[in-house]
Amino acid sequence: MSLLIVSLDNTVLNVALPSMQRELHTTVAGLQWTLDAYTLVIASLLMLAGSTADRIGRRRVFKTGLVIFTLGSLLCSLAPTLETLVAFRIIQAVGGSMLNPVALSIVTNIFTDPRERARAIGIWGGVVGISLAAGPVIGGLLVETVGWRAIFLINLPIGLTAFLLTWRYVPESRAPKPRRPDPVGQLLVMITLAALTYSIIEAPTAGWTSPLILTFVGVAACALTGLLLYEPRRAEPLIDLRFFHSAPFSGATAIAVCAFSALGGFLFMNTLYLQNVRDLGALDAGLFLLPMAALAFVCAPLSGRLVGAYGARVPLLIAGTALTTSGLLFAIFDAETHLGSLFTGYVLFGIGFGMVNAPITNTAVAGMPLAQSGVAAAVASTSRQIGQTLGVAVIGAVLAAGAGSPTQRGSIDEAGFVDASRPAWWIITGLGLGVLTIGALTTGEWARGTARRNAERLEPASVPGSPNPGE
Repeated sequence: MSLLIVSLDNTVLNVALPSMQRELHTTVAGLQWTLDAYTLVIASLLMLAGSTADRIGRRRVFKTGLVIFTLGSLLCSLAPTLETLVAFRIIQAVGGSMLNPVALSIVTNIFTDPRERARAIGIWGGVVGISLAAGPVIGGLLVETVGWRAIFLINLPIGLTAFLLTWRYVPESRAPKPRRPDPVGQLLVMITLAALTYSIIEAPTAGWTSPLILTFVGVAACALTGLLLYEPRRAEPLIDLRFFHSAPFSGATAIAVCAFSALGGFLFMNTLYLQNVRDLGALDAGLFLLPMAALAFVCAPLSGRLVGAYGARVPLLIAGTALTTSGLLFAIFDAETHLGSLFTGYVLFGIGFGMVNAPITNTAVAGMPLAQSGVAAAVASTSRQIGQTLGVAVIGAVLAAGAGSPTQRGSIDEAGFVDASRPAWWIITGLGLGVLTIGALTTGEWARGTARRNAERLEPASVPGSPNPGE
């Protein structure tokens, strides 16, 4: 249920963007901030939430996150301006950062058998498919009947129910040797992500070579350098860089960034195209996206079964091939201009995204000591949020630069939008190719060997996929 409200929040919001743009009188950059303020804060706090849950109790942190997320959703529904909406989205994101990685950590500590865990994670990840399938239709229906503010109100009953069920059924668990807080590392992560995102979103308006943008790029580079130099010196860092000595873990992290960058850019661009260029209503736009969402819904649990039976390689290769082919349809053949090719591109993207989520999650946590499963799961979730943040920022910036003006209803025709979006589709094609290539390189015998050796270095008593004796 926590994954449902967090994932549903993004897919529902995408369909509502044009309505929010008209009512709040904002530009493409303003729309980007309504999405990226949320994903940016979640990405910045996920690892802190994971390590805090390992230390003080996963159930306690999870319940706190549900309360804050539900409260933030209520505030978002009441926001009178774009600025207050962005501020309330930040509150919502603080709660959201305590949900998914902690929920995944609870699942991985309950299901200790590798095959059972893969199936459980497949079911858990399948909720992303449900949110993709239901989100555009629910969002379109709410926007056209009640208004865009209703998309936040639907989180209230789900959040309350999830809190009551957690209080009744979820057991408390902690890591036997949790890590100490790392405020310096946390601050450097937040500065890196915030400065990078700001520079990408605001560059089309301020200019890519303007002093302001160059300053923020420099700040991001300095903060990232400081993070890489500081973290290895700590006995208990926020980000244990030794995790990345495992090729499957590093691959899963990179694949998550690629796949969710593609998703963020895909949803952002197609929502504006369907409503502002094709002049569809919110509900009709949601129905247009249904083929993509339905295939993601069907393929997500199938991917979990494939991971449990054959490992991560097969679903990752399918995912990379489908995402790449979908991007090529739009980049080369202008799939937007013909309904048949448009829906084919949507179906392929849905297959690719549905297949990619379960192997990312399973690979990220399977080779790590369960005592630090909260941190490992948080790194995987952080990669997703970083990807989605960058996807919206980069694709939105490229689209705004190509369109030459705010992409509002009626401001650009189909031919102009197709030309403006072509570079963005090449970026999505490259991201799909990245999923395919990295998936092939990091799922073989050599890669599994690095995971085994790394697990022994991290915790000699642990074996990838085996329960931790201290739990």
